[in-house]
Amino acid sequence: MKLRDLDIIVTAPPAPGWGGRYWILVKVTTDNGITGWGECYASSVGPDAMRGVITDVFARHMEGENPENIERMFRRAYSSGFTQRPDLTVMGAFSGLEIACWDILGKARERPVWALLGGMMNERIRAYTYLYPQPGHDLASFWTSPDMAAESARAMVDKGYTAVKFDPAGPYTMRGGHMPGMRDISQSVAFCRAIREAVGDRADLLFGTHGQFTTAGAIRLGQALEPWSPLWFEEPIPPDAVEEMAKVARAVRIPVATGERLTTKAEFAQVLRSGAATILQPALGRAGGIWEMKKVAAMAEVCNAQMAPHLYAGPVEWAANIHLSASIPNLLMAETIETPFHDAVIKGSIRVENGFVTPPEAPGLGIEVDEDLARAHPYSGDGLHLQMHDGPCDYVNGNDFEGGAPAPRD
Repeated sequence: MKLRDLDIIVTAPPAPGWGGRYWILVKVTTDNGITGWGECYASSVGPDAMRGVITDVFARHMEGENPENIERMFRRAYSSGFTQRPDLTVMGAFSGLEIACWDILGKARERPVWALLGGMMNERIRAYTYLYPQPGHDLASFWTSPDMAAESARAMVDKGYTAVKFDPAGPYTMRGGHMPGMRDISQSVAFCRAIREAVGDRADLLFGTHGQFTTAGAIRLGQALEPWSPLWFEEPIPPDAVEEMAKVARAVRIPVATGERLTTKAEFAQVLRSGAATILQPALGRAGGIWEMKKVAAMAEVCNAQMAPHLYAGPVEWAANIHLSASIPNLLMAETIETPFHDAVIKGSIRVENGFVTPPEAPGLGIEVDEDLARAHPYSGDGLHLQMHDGPCDYVNGNDFEGGAPAPRD
């Protein structure tokens, strides 16, 4: 069995577009006709440029290879161009292709991917969700409304979720870390208070940030949130300053989580060695793929750290997250996004039920991709999947900010 053909589909979720502006799906076919699906979570170059990268990585390192030889293919891609160091774009391409290889191997052996990773450890996977606007909520004002966030949290907990994430702390920009404004700290406190009052002890609060603060600013914000006991403080400073993040972890009585922008065990090892975080959040379509993150999970286990796979992408990466999650002992929870489009692209083959996901028993990733639907929603925009903003923190008027991929308005 050899890898033979590659097809790339860039699909754009319809408004409001939760999960990013576009998803890059890869379809890999072997010489004996088995098809595998993967997803590349890469946002540092546009989708047209990324097509070229994916095509090059496949042709250079994978085409004609036995899909079993994942370690060999990883080492080729990781070493490409005399590098042997993490590269977000190359690893983003390889990660999606690697996920497709696991889908192929599972189908060839008529077993789910988790069975090839050491078998079942977790029969049910705890899911969490971001708080999104509910029916009747005004989209423009939702992101700065503690009351709406509390209503959304109550609705999600009533559906069975035991953890909800929110990010009210202001802008993340290309300028790097900033000191949060007092308005942003007060708003963050108000969100925590309102959500905690709405859900009580039925759910954990996950406080999301995106690397936007200085070390001192992150400590100042984190200490203000401590009375509401969030389960985690996510990526409080830029991800390239691991030792500084460790200072935050030591100063704040909230566990620090990080990882959505990291790739390969080399970068995750730095986090573990420094004590910067005790919760790792890899995006499997960027971080090196399923096998590489199985290694990271083992490293984290030795350090008494937990895994919480990240998702701001489509349902193929989510499926990969579920199989990894099923196979590891140090799973905390896995992110999920429930939209009709996510569900339809994989024809409802994996779903959240009462706040948990049951790993599929079907071969491979256990999903059926609606290829026609994915192709019927091509991406026509010019923005990246996620992107920073140029403007600085607004210390006068406060910050009204809904993330790096604002929802399109129909």
